[in-house]
Amino acid sequence: MLENDPKTPRINEEQRFRLLIDAVVDYAIYMTDPSGIITSWNSGARRFKGYEESEILGQHFSRFYTDQDRADGLPQRALDTAVREGRFEGEGWRVRKDGTLFWSHVVIDPIIDSQSGTLLGFAKITRDLTDRKMAEETLKQSEQQFRLLVQSVTDYAIYMLDPDGRVTNWNQGAQRIKGYLPAQAIGQHFSMFYTPEDREAGEPQRALSVAATEGRFEKKGWRVRKDGTRFMAHVVIDAIRSDTGTLLGFAKITRDITDATKAQEALEQAREALFQSQKLQAIGQLTGGIAHDFNNLLTVILGNLEIVRKRMPNEPKLAQLLDNATQGALRGVSLTQRMLAFARRQKLTSEPVELVALVQGISGLLQSSLGPSIHIQAEFAEALSPVLADVNQLELAILNLATNARDAMPQGGRILIQAQERLGDELAAPDRQLAPGRYVCLAITDEGEGMDEATLALAVDPFFTTKGVGKGTGLGLSMVHGLAEQLGGRLILKSAKGVGTTAELWLPVAGDSVAEKPPAMEAAAPPVNGLKVLVVDDDSLVLTSTRLLIEDLGHQVLCASSGVQALELYERFKDFDLVITDMAMPQMDGAQLAKLLRNLQPTLPIILATGYAERLEGFATQLPRLIKPFKQIDLVQVIGQTMK
Repeated sequence: MLENDPKTPRINEEQRFRLLIDAVVDYAIYMTDPSGIITSWNSGARRFKGYEESEILGQHFSRFYTDQDRADGLPQRALDTAVREGRFEGEGWRVRKDGTLFWSHVVIDPIIDSQSGTLLGFAKITRDLTDRKMAEETLKQSEQQFRLLVQSVTDYAIYMLDPDGRVTNWNQGAQRIKGYLPAQAIGQHFSMFYTPEDREAGEPQRALSVAATEGRFEKKGWRVRKDGTRFMAHVVIDAIRSDTGTLLGFAKITRDITDATKAQEALEQAREALFQSQKLQAIGQLTGGIAHDFNNLLTVILGNLEIVRKRMPNEPKLAQLLDNATQGALRGVSLTQRMLAFARRQKLTSEPVELVALVQGISGLLQSSLGPSIHIQAEFAEALSPVLADVNQLELAILNLATNARDAMPQGGRILIQAQERLGDELAAPDRQLAPGRYVCLAITDEGEGMDEATLALAVDPFFTTKGVGKGTGLGLSMVHGLAEQLGGRLILKSAKGVGTTAELWLPVAGDSVAEKPPAMEAAAPPVNGLKVLVVDDDSLVLTSTRLLIEDLGHQVLCASSGVQALELYERFKDFDLVITDMAMPQMDGAQLAKLLRNLQPTLPIILATGYAERLEGFATQLPRLIKPFKQIDLVQVIGQTMK
C-alpha cells in the first residue's frame, strides 16, 4: 500500500525543501554541477536575473559575469576557491538577461558526497545589493567631493583633531596660512600654533574643553606661523561625536583676519581722529565766539578807564585803583589772545623766522622765567631753513611749552630743546596728517613724571589742566595747538607715565611766497583834528565807548548800530571824513558795508575793527584794521595813518 511505501515521506520532504527554496524571492538560490552548469533555479533567481528556469538550466553560470570578469577567469577562480577553501564569498557586478548590471553579494559552497567525498556540484546564493552599492558610491562620491572642497579652500585652515588635540588631516588653506606641510603638521599637537604665553596660560586645553562641553568654541587671538611670525586668527572648534555620543575628535577652522583687524583698527583711528577734529572745531568755534564777545567787553572797559583817568582829579588813591583795573583788563586781553590762538582766529603776521636765532634771543628770558633749578640744553641741526611764523606768538608758544616742562619737574631737571628739518609725510597717522613739504620740528623734552594715555588725550583741550587751583588757566597747550594749526603746522605730544614728555612743534619751512600781510602801519602818525566820523558797531557798549574815545580826541562822531542804519546816515549827511566799522555784525558785516560805501564814495577812508582775523576778500584785505580790544592811542595811530 502507498502509505506503507518507505519512499513517500522522503519525496514529501524534498518537495517541501524545494517549495521553501522556490519561495525565497530576495535571494537567487541555485545549484551547478562540478563544471558550473546550472542544474536548479528558484524564484529569486528568476526575479532579479531575469531568466526563466527553462532558459537557464544547462547553461554555464559564467554567463552572469561581465565580459571583463569572464576574460579574467573570475568564474572558474570562484569555483576553485570554493573547492579549495570550502567556501567562496565576494561582491561584484553581474549581468541580467536584459544586459543591465547589478551589484551582487555571492556565496558559493561545494556539495561533497559524505560517503565518497566526491564533488557533486556547488550551491550558489546571490543577493542583489545594487541599492546599497549605489548608496555607498554616492556616499563615497560625496565624501570625495567634500574632501576636494576642503582641500581646495585656501582662505581657511580646515583640519581635524583627535580627542587629545593632535592633527589628523591638513588642507591647503592650513598650509598657506600656517606655513606647515601636511607631513610636518599631522600627528603634532595643535597647541604648536599658539603663542608661548597662551600655551602657558592653558588656552589650547581650555579651547578643547569648552568645545567638548558646549559643542563649540569660538574666539579671536594671536597665532604663530612656522616662520615665527604672528597673525590674528578667528578660530572655531566643533566637537565631533558618534551616534552614541562618543567624542571622536574636533573639527577646527581658522581664518587669518590680520588685514581685516588692521583695517578695522585704522577705521577706528580715523573715526577717533574725526571725532577729535570735530570736537576741537566745535570747541574752537565756541572759544572764538566767547573771545570775540570778551574782546568787546574789554574794549568797553579799557576805553572807559582811559576816559575816567583823563577826567578824574589828581588823586593818588584813585589812580592806583584805575591802575589795578587796567592791569586786570590787560590780563583779560592776554587770556583772549590765548583763546583766539586755540580757535585759530588770532591775527597773525607770518614771516620767515630763523628759529635758532629766535630761541637764542629768548634764552635769557627762558632761564629767568624757569628758575635756577632748571637746566636748559639746546641742540640744533646745522643750516636750518627759516620757518613761516609769527615771531611774537612763536616766542609765546615756546615759553608756554618750556613752562609746562618746568612744572612737570617740581624738583628741577633738564629741558632739552632740539630742532631739525623733517618731511610732512613722516606724520602718517590719520590724526596727524600734514600737507606735503618740508617742516622744522622744534622739540622740547622734559624729564618729568609724564602723562598717561587718558591725560595725554585731553592735554590740548582748552581749560584742562593738571596743575593746582590758581596755577594755570589750561589754555597754554591749547594756544600752541591753535597757533600751529593756523600756521599750517602741527603740535604733537609724546608722553608716557614715568618717562617724561616731548612736545613737538612742526612749522612749515618758509618758501619764496610769504603769507599775505595786512597793510603795514608806520610807527608814528601825525594827529588829525576836526574829523566827522561814522562809527558802526552792533554792540551798544562798544559803540558808546568808541564814541567817547574819539570825541575825546576832538572829532565829531555819529553812531550806527547796524550796516543798514549806517547807510541811512551816510545818505542823509554824505560829508563823513572817516568810517570805523565793526567787522562781525549780523545781516551785513563790516566788509559788505565797506564795499557799499566805497561804491558810493570811492575815496572814503574806512577802518575795520575786529576781535579776530576774519577771512577777508577783495579790496577789504587792504583796509586798515583796528584790533580789539583797543586803547585811545591805538585809535590815534590808526586814524592818523588812514587819513594820511
